[in-house]
Amino acid sequence: MPHSLVLNLLPQSPIYPAYLSGRHLHALFLTLVSSVDKTLGDRLHASSADKAFTLSPLQINKSKHNLQWEHQQLIPAGTPCWWRISLLDDTLFNKLTQLWLNLNPKHPWHLGSADLHITSILGTPQSTQPWANAATYAQLYEQASDIERELAFRFYTPTCFRQGEFDAALPTRECVFNSLLHRWQKYSGISFDPDLTAVIFPSYFNISTTMIADSRSKFIGCVGEITYRVLGEVEPVIIKQINTLADFALYCGAGRKTTMGMGMLRRIRLTK
Repeated sequence: MPHSLVLNLLPQSPIYPAYLSGRHLHALFLTLVSSVDKTLGDRLHASSADKAFTLSPLQINKSKHNLQWEHQQLIPAGTPCWWRISLLDDTLFNKLTQLWLNLNPKHPWHLGSADLHITSILGTPQSTQPWANAATYAQLYEQASDIERELAFRFYTPTCFRQGEFDAALPTRECVFNSLLHRWQKYSGISFDPDLTAVIFPSYFNISTTMIADSRSKFIGCVGEITYRVLGEVEPVIIKQINTLADFALYCGAGRKTTMGMGMLRRIRLTK
């Protein structure tokens, strides 16, 4: 079952911008895994395949509408932060259960030169923290609508998609829904129609491109909102599968570098 966990963190020393990149947070996650299962941590580090987790950038605010993916200034010691980790299969979650159950809020974890304390972990919906959640794959499917034809998303961190040898920042229906479908088929155990994108069409978008650059590379992706509609005569089961994927986006993200903070999106409900 997928889990969206929010770790509340308290830095004991300043966190400098150079250590707030996706690769440093990725390394911190592998350290957490290795603390309870070194073999699993080493395997995740070595694997280049699609991985069963996603990570957010480190956040210092509680905004429901915006996430920060770059930090130009250091984060001072004592600043409450939060970090979202999503886990897509039970094997990984079960391995980490010992970490959650035996959490020592005084144990230091290292992010670059900074020491962090994990003060709490949220795994269920909170009024003040919309990124914490959990559901089984069966629940996601059972609760999905088979009549709702409007699917609105917000891209919270830069999102792009691999197409052949190159990256594309435009969130076409194929890019977005095939990315969601691939992860659903891999982890859920519930098979969906592989051709369901044919009935999905973009109907509204308010997106822009942004670039993240560091000493190693630059990453161009889209942020903003986009709405798709299901058009034509479509069987309810296909509409249900499409709605399931839209709800699943919260956990799996889309596109590239989701294990380094990119590709965070979720379904949003439009006000009529």
